[in-house]
Amino acid sequence: PDTRMGAVELLVRDLDAMIGFYSEGVTLEVLEHSGETAVLGRAGLPLVRMRRMPDLPPRKSGEAGLFHTAVLFDDEASLAAAVASVARNAPRSFTGSSDHLYSQAFYFDDPEGNGVELYADRPRETWATEPHGLLKVATNPLDPTAFLRTHLPETSASPPGATLGHVHLQVGDLDRADGFLAGDLGLTRTFDGPGGAWYGWNGYHHHLATNTWRSRGAGTRSPDS
Repeated sequence: PDTRMGAVELLVRDLDAMIGFYSEGVTLEVLEHSGETAVLGRAGLPLVRMRRMPDLPPRKSGEAGLFHTAVLFDDEASLAAAVASVARNAPRSFTGSSDHLYSQAFYFDDPEGNGVELYADRPRETWATEPHGLLKVATNPLDPTAFLRTHLPETSASPPGATLGHVHLQVGDLDRADGFLAGDLGLTRTFDGPGGAWYGWNGYHHHLATNTWRSRGAGTRSPDS
């Protein structure tokens, strides 16, 4: 029941710009910053580790790798505060928003093109399943302005906790990924969609996800790319 994701490590070219986005925008705290590395999180819990590599090749959309890192906020008010902060500090980074039934989510790209999801879960007892037993999922419209009007706190307070809710990967082969995630790691497959699948432990909607939307047939990546 206590299973959760640890921190994601990102290789970055411009460490200062990335720290600015995740701290001033996403509202994570800088927990460590020494030389070429930095760790950001909330309440002492690391969520994102960054390591500077000046010669890092540019990100290629068709490669296997990270699709997005998803930060889970405690409630809608803390999510709204983070979304408003990104809107103020990185207004061109917004890429979309969706009501997934089990959660409400807002999507951004960080300065180096890594996807970032900020979301809050609905109560677990409201999550529905399909007749075949998998999670019922939707991609319904979610109006950012209406969400902020409803949930943005009137006064600022100490940032509440946040965790790394899940990590979404873009892969070359869904069956091969399934063999590793469901077979080797023992995750439960919770959702099947066109070109993608969700996996979780202990009844959570997903801790890891895969898709081939932009990466079908992608080969193995170099560890330094």
